[in-house]
Amino acid sequence: MADRNPGGAAGAAGRAPAADSADAIRNVVLVGHSGAGKTTLIEQLLATTGTTQRAGRVEDGNTVSDFDEVEVRQQRSVNLALAPLVHNGIKINLIDTPGYADFVGDLRAGLRAADAALFVVSASEGIDGLTQMLWEECAQVGMPRAVVITKIDHHRADFDEVLATCQDVFGDGVAPLYLPVITNGHVNGLIGLLSQKFFNYATGTRTENEPGPEYEARIEEHRGVLIEGIIQESEDESLMDRYLEGEPIDTKVLIEDLEKAVARGSFYPVLCTGLGVGSVELLELVTQGFPAPPEHPLPEITDLDGKPVKGVTCDPDGPLVAEVVKTTSDPYVGRISLVRVFSGTLRPDMTVHVSGHGLADRGHEDHDVDERIGTLTSPLGKQQRPISKGVAGDLVAVAKLSRAETGDTLSEVDRPLLMTAWSMPDPLLPVAIRAKSKADEDKLSQALGRLVAEDPTLRLENNAETRQLVLWCMGEAHTDVLLDRLANRHGVEVERIDLRVPLRETFGAKCQAMGRNVKQTGGHGQYAICHLEVEPLPSGGGFEFVDKIVGGVVPRQFIPSVEKGVRAQMERGVVAGYPMVDVRVTLYDGKAHSVDSSDMAFQIAGQLALKEAASKVPTLLLEPVDELSVLVADDYVGSVMSDLSSRRGRVLGTEPVGTGRTLVKAEVPELEITRYAIDLRSMSHGTGTFQRAFLRYEPLPPHLADKVAATE
Repeated sequence: MADRNPGGAAGAAGRAPAADSADAIRNVVLVGHSGAGKTTLIEQLLATTGTTQRAGRVEDGNTVSDFDEVEVRQQRSVNLALAPLVHNGIKINLIDTPGYADFVGDLRAGLRAADAALFVVSASEGIDGLTQMLWEECAQVGMPRAVVITKIDHHRADFDEVLATCQDVFGDGVAPLYLPVITNGHVNGLIGLLSQKFFNYATGTRTENEPGPEYEARIEEHRGVLIEGIIQESEDESLMDRYLEGEPIDTKVLIEDLEKAVARGSFYPVLCTGLGVGSVELLELVTQGFPAPPEHPLPEITDLDGKPVKGVTCDPDGPLVAEVVKTTSDPYVGRISLVRVFSGTLRPDMTVHVSGHGLADRGHEDHDVDERIGTLTSPLGKQQRPISKGVAGDLVAVAKLSRAETGDTLSEVDRPLLMTAWSMPDPLLPVAIRAKSKADEDKLSQALGRLVAEDPTLRLENNAETRQLVLWCMGEAHTDVLLDRLANRHGVEVERIDLRVPLRETFGAKCQAMGRNVKQTGGHGQYAICHLEVEPLPSGGGFEFVDKIVGGVVPRQFIPSVEKGVRAQMERGVVAGYPMVDVRVTLYDGKAHSVDSSDMAFQIAGQLALKEAASKVPTLLLEPVDELSVLVADDYVGSVMSDLSSRRGRVLGTEPVGTGRTLVKAEVPELEITRYAIDLRSMSHGTGTFQRAFLRYEPLPPHLADKVAATE
């Protein structure tokens, strides 16, 4: 790795790097909390390889990967972005991902597109809960990982402390490859633990020296731990015995074993970077230690009927299988799809089959269509550089795929295939919006359609009951970005309004009532009288209509009319305008006229009778109650349970899940959890997740019912 001769940094500013084989590609996603330094690290690597003339700064708004106007304004990443570069003949696709929990959709897409992950940890801030959860996700699928400690030159940086935190949080197999040399708060260089060489950056040029004697004890301590870790992962079972017997192990053997262990995801080297320090060492690790695409297993592939398809590999000559990992809509350029080619070769002007997963509940239609590939480009931030093909293992951008959305599969027309969808969290923060003007209203539908196509974590709901347009988002920051894009990218101004939770009404007691619809004014009039008995049913009882007419006092043909009128009034409600449920209505008497009675007359009589009943007995407002499953770290269980109780919730119980986590189950009214996605994140420091499912309706407490009724 970087302990070897680093060689030249082959980069070319302005020209798209090309790869003719999958073995010459490395797809690497950068993961870490917001502010850890992922974007800055990419700038450093781009400048080191000559891909850009100089490194940009987040504060100046001129970085390659944070080019979206929202990112420039907020000075943080909110999108997945690609930054390809070349080092020693290897094309490295660096995938920058947002570090804020609201944008976990783009982060998951980055994990899908990559074959290895760099976990970026700030030397001055440590590790957050989201980063720890992502490490565990990567561990479950065997994703190769390395840790990069950034900002090592920060005045609050403490390498030893953050290294110990990484080893404690990430577990076994985490060990440093280099130690920083810091003099008077300035990082002069790195000491390679395997080569025991000092790579000096003090003059601005990387030179190789011998470390001073003052570093011997520290080198020996960390070097021993590193060598033991490498040997434990070695396939040579005799190596440990030889090492324990004092036999020196050839550095070349250690490096080869290290590279194998990193590639298979069982050993996790730690590197550190600062201003102008550590880039070459990191590039060497990526090119020599991380796996090429053919070494990384492909996601499960099926035909359109769901039957598994075997034998597809990362082969440029194999059947085409590619996946849209990111979709963006530009008002001027149109739709651009970032595609990971898993098999085959993608070329301009070829026709492909687009297979969608059909996330209908989130507004993503299911589709199977043929589309023509437009121009292929290799994006460097917002710059699109034309390329002639995209081979298996590479990431390319495709222009103007009008139907393809994030998560869709591209395959051959005569052999359509589908890749199993990656895990995507449910959006659990509802936000009600409305257009500010008629002009905005006309453009809103198309603009929202584009946002939904870009973002699988966004769900669009037109609630027929509350007559509100609701965006289901991941959190407050996610909402702010969506509304910003509506306004600045699509020219649509909207405003947030109070969310209405769909309630229900029911009767609180049994009663009898009469509906009288008699209008006789010369000519054909209306005549219908019906007597109803109304009584509440248990929760979930629905609606029952009972016919107890005897003697034909209400003609048989008009009995269904009474029921129809009752049902219509129940849909409209009788108190606050909410649908009525859990009611039994019995028609037991009435009167009709041989000329003036009609279907409509008895419908109106049924409605009037129901209203009359509502004026005689109390009516109850019912609120929806959800079953909540909250997964949190053990440290926050008490706070979560106390908070749920304060929301009128009933905690049903807890159960341990894995190590250090607990699942809390509770029943909580929907009115109390409209912003729970935000509150839980704050309460659990970003580590808590929850799921909700409708359970039943329950009576709303009188003081709240009065407040709701007063607003109607």
